[in-house]
Amino acid sequence: MDYSILDFLSLLGAVGLFLYGMKVMSEGLQKAAGDRLRNILSAMTRNRFAGLLTGIVITALIQSSSASTVMVVSFVNAGLMSLGQSMAVIMGANVGTTFTAWIIALFGFKVNISAFMLPLIGLGVVLLFMNKSKTKSIGELLVGFAFLFMGLDLISDFVPDLQNNPEMFASLREYSSMGLRSILIFALVGLVVTMVIQSSAATFAITLIMCSKGWITFDLACALVLGSNIGTTITPILASLSGNVAAKRASMGHLLFNLLGTLWCLCVFVPFANMNAWLTEAIGQGDPNALYHYVTEIEATQPEIYNHLFDNSLPSGHEVLRNIAAMQMSVSFGLSIFHTTFNLVNVVIMIWLTGLYVKIVEWVVPSKHRDDEEFTLKFISGGLLNASELNIAQAEKEISVYAERVGRMIDMAQNLIHTKEKSEDFNQLYSRLEKYEDISDRMELEIAHYLNRCAEGRLSNEGKLRIAAMLNIISEIESIADSCMGVGKILNRKIQAGVDFNEEIYKNIDSMYVYVRDAMNMMIRQLGDIENVNQKSLIESYNKEREINNYRNTLRGANVGNINDRHYEYQAGIYYMDIVGDLEKTGDYIINVIDTLRENFQKRHA
Repeated sequence: MDYSILDFLSLLGAVGLFLYGMKVMSEGLQKAAGDRLRNILSAMTRNRFAGLLTGIVITALIQSSSASTVMVVSFVNAGLMSLGQSMAVIMGANVGTTFTAWIIALFGFKVNISAFMLPLIGLGVVLLFMNKSKTKSIGELLVGFAFLFMGLDLISDFVPDLQNNPEMFASLREYSSMGLRSILIFALVGLVVTMVIQSSAATFAITLIMCSKGWITFDLACALVLGSNIGTTITPILASLSGNVAAKRASMGHLLFNLLGTLWCLCVFVPFANMNAWLTEAIGQGDPNALYHYVTEIEATQPEIYNHLFDNSLPSGHEVLRNIAAMQMSVSFGLSIFHTTFNLVNVVIMIWLTGLYVKIVEWVVPSKHRDDEEFTLKFISGGLLNASELNIAQAEKEISVYAERVGRMIDMAQNLIHTKEKSEDFNQLYSRLEKYEDISDRMELEIAHYLNRCAEGRLSNEGKLRIAAMLNIISEIESIADSCMGVGKILNRKIQAGVDFNEEIYKNIDSMYVYVRDAMNMMIRQLGDIENVNQKSLIESYNKEREINNYRNTLRGANVGNINDRHYEYQAGIYYMDIVGDLEKTGDYIINVIDTLRENFQKRHA
C-alpha cells in the first residue's frame, strides 16, 4: 500500500499531539510551581556548576531543552541572568533533555501505552474541574503526559512504511551505504527534521521507531540524533529574533555549543558509536546493531515472513516477533545511552570554556549602541512568548527602566523653569520634554500590550495578580510623565501672559523639587528590586509623601500673604501655585505606585 497524503497528514498530527502533550505538561508544571520556578532561575548564582545543575533539573522537569533554553533567553533578555550564567544553564539543558529519551526508552516499548493513557486522561480531566488552582495544574500535567505518549504511539502507526514504498526504500538504501557521507547526510536529515518540528525529543521518538523496525542501522540512527542536537537550537533563535542583543547572544551561544559538540563527535563518530553499542551490551541490554542485521537476514532467507512482518499479519506469539521485541529494547537503550553520553562528554569539555564562549558570541553578535532617546524597549519585545509565568520577570525589568526614563523628565522640567524664556535652549529643552512624554505614552502601551499577552497564557493566580498590579503601576508612571509635561505647559502659559517669577518663587519651587525627586528615586529603587520590597523602604516613601504634602500646604498658606505684601504679582502667584500643585500630584502618583508594591509584592517577603 502506497504512503498517501492522508498518512503523511496523520503523521504530522501524531507529531503535533506529541509536541502538544509536552507543551501542556510543561505549562501545567509552570502553573503548579508558580513563582518558585521563576525564583529558582532568577536566583542563579555565578557558579557555572550550579547553573549546569539547574539547567539539568529544569529541563528534566519540563522535558524540553527548547522550552528551557527559550526561558533562559528570556531571562537574559530581562537582565536577570548574565551571558556567562546562561551558557552554563544551556549546557545543563542539553544533558537534561536526555531525560525524555530515557522515558521513551523505558516506557515507549516496555509498557502498552494504550492501556494507561486513556485512564490517565480521565483522571486528569477530573482534576481540571476541581476548584483548587494547583489541582487543575496537576490535571493539566497528567493530560499532557498522556498526550505525549499517545502521540508517540500514533507516530509509530503513521511513520512511512518504507518496506511497502519501494521508491522511498530505494532512496534510503542509496544513502545508507556511503560510509562517512551517509553519517553526514543522516546528521543533516536529523537537523532539518528537528528544525521543522522544533523538538529534538520528537525527532528522537521518530528515530527510535524507525530503528526499532529495522529500517536504518544503529549508527545512522545515532547520526540522526546527533543532527537533532543542532536542529533544536532553532526555537530559542526564533524566540530571540525580536529580543535585545543579550538574548541574541544567548541563543547564538546555544547554537555554538551544539555545533562544536557535533563537530568533535563527527570526527570520532564510528568509534564513539561503537563504544555506546558496547556500553549497551555491558549493562545487559544486548547489541543494538543486532536488530538491523536480524531483519535484513529475514529479508534474504525468509521473504514470506519478511513480507508479513510489517503488516501485522504474523501471529502474536510468533518467534520472529518475540526476537524483534527483545532487540527493540536494546536499540532504545543504545540510542538513549548515545544521546546521554554525547551530551555528558560535551558538557565536560565545554564547561571549562564558558569564558571563551562568551567572548566568541560577543564578537559574532556585536552590541549596537542606540540613542537613549529612541523609542526601544530594552527587555521585552513582540517576539515569541513560550512561558507566560516566566515572562513576567521581563516586564518587571522593563517597568524599572520605564520609571528611570520618566524620572529624567523631573530634572528636565526643573531645568526648563530656570532656562531663559523664548531662547533656543528653552525651545530645545521643551521639545525634548515633549519627546520623552511621547515615548512614555508609547512605552505604557507596549508594556501593557505585553502584559496582556502574558495574561492570555497559562498563569498561576499569583501571576495574574502581579500582572494586574503592574498594569496599575505603569498607568501611574505615565501620569508622572504627564505631570512633568504639565509643568512645561504651565511655563508656556506664563510666558504668553508676560509674567515673571522672582528669586523667592524659584527657591521654593526648587525646594519642592528636592522632595519630589527624593520620592521618585525611592520609587525607582524599589521597582529595581521589586522581588525584595521591604517595610523600611515603604515607610521612608510614606514619610516623604507627608513631607511633600506638608510643604505644599506651607507654600499655599504663605502665597496669599506674599501677594498682599507685594513679594510678587497675583498672576505670578497663580502660575507658581499651579506648578506646586502639579508637583504635589506627582507625589500622589508616586505614592500610588508604592501602595501597589505594598499590597501586591511585599506580602511574599513579610
